[in-house]
Amino acid sequence: MPETNLPNYQSQPTVKDWPHAPIHRLGNDGVYMVTAGTHYKQHFFNSSEKLTLLESQLLTLAKQSQWQLEAWAVFTNHYHFVARSLPGATDLGKLIKHLHANTARELNRLDLTEGRAVWYNFWDTRLTYQQSYLARLNYVHQNPVKHGLVPVANQYHWCSASWFERVASPAMIKTIYSFQTDKVNVRDEF
Repeated sequence: MPETNLPNYQSQPTVKDWPHAPIHRLGNDGVYMVTAGTHYKQHFFNSSEKLTLLESQLLTLAKQSQWQLEAWAVFTNHYHFVARSLPGATDLGKLIKHLHANTARELNRLDLTEGRAVWYNFWDTRLTYQQSYLARLNYVHQNPVKHGLVPVANQYHWCSASWFERVASPAMIKTIYSFQTDKVNVRDEF
């Protein structure tokens, strides 16, 4: 795909409403990392408008479904997020089903391609111990750098890194960013 069709990944970030930093304890309440990819890894979300659509839907539906997002990153052909279920949370599969249906419908409206398959599948991992949780938070925050989109994660407009760096304590930032991500087992061949 020609680079001219891709959004400017270093555009000025907008302020996002995130009232809390990630919690540092895991319990039986359910913390998950989710990855989803587009159909045939196609770059459907190939503009700032489309990336914002995907991110906005994720943030809105997570809040409505009682899932606390603790890290997220959305890209032209996939996304990752770490979320914690709150009391009364909707089933995670239902949240993702609504996210995929809403974004596919709107994307196809924008592209004048009604009925086109947009999403392929999603993978979720329940996080059950502290080190795994912290490493995955770092993995999601740093994913734009991993994919070569920006030199520093907080420069990528469609992820949680800049928000996290604004609201978390310096000690928390240092701790989470110190976790190695090279051994994190995540589907990320996009």
